[in-house]
Amino acid sequence: MTALLASLSTSWAQTKPSAAAKPAAAAPAPAAAPQLQAAGSELLFVSRQMGVPVEGRFKKFDAQLSFDPKKPEAGRVAFTIDLASASLGAPEFDAELGKAAWFDSKRLPQASFQSSAIKALGGGKFEVSGKLSLKGQTRDLSVPISLSQAGGITTANGSFVLKRLEFKIGDGEWADTSMVANEVQVKFKLLFSGVAAL
Repeated sequence: MTALLASLSTSWAQTKPSAAAKPAAAAPAPAAAPQLQAAGSELLFVSRQMGVPVEGRFKKFDAQLSFDPKKPEAGRVAFTIDLASASLGAPEFDAELGKAAWFDSKRLPQASFQSSAIKALGGGKFEVSGKLSLKGQTRDLSVPISLSQAGGITTANGSFVLKRLEFKIGDGEWADTSMVANEVQVKFKLLFSGVAAL
């Protein structure tokens, strides 16, 4: 009997987990990527037709953001625009925008911007450089952006001017810049959740 108890005791000692065998602590989950908040975000464009400013908007767009304000140079921005969502506020004008002379959105439905560098300018201001691809044309673009934060939401505001004829927008008979100016101002307000503090 004594021999049996000694055997059981030895067996139990061999199977008891040692202190060194504690499971490793779980690694902290990676921070979620910032998410674009469609509600409240807007992407506008202003052209001048015979000297009169005409404002339009894109109703559908998306952005993927990898960005830490403390390390902006490591950040990346990818932006896509659904060209068929362009609107001047009237159905007949919106149908015209989709035609080949303008956005040609049935054949080339999407515009995109891919950043190559982000530079801090101080005071919540940054310069984002990259390539804009639109209607089969790709051009270098630098965009000044101002960031502000409130209630867990980061707001990115900015504007830039592009020359529509460089992208063959308003081609053919519409290439006359006395009718529609070559310069188009693009303005945006983008709301993101999940961006680190400035």
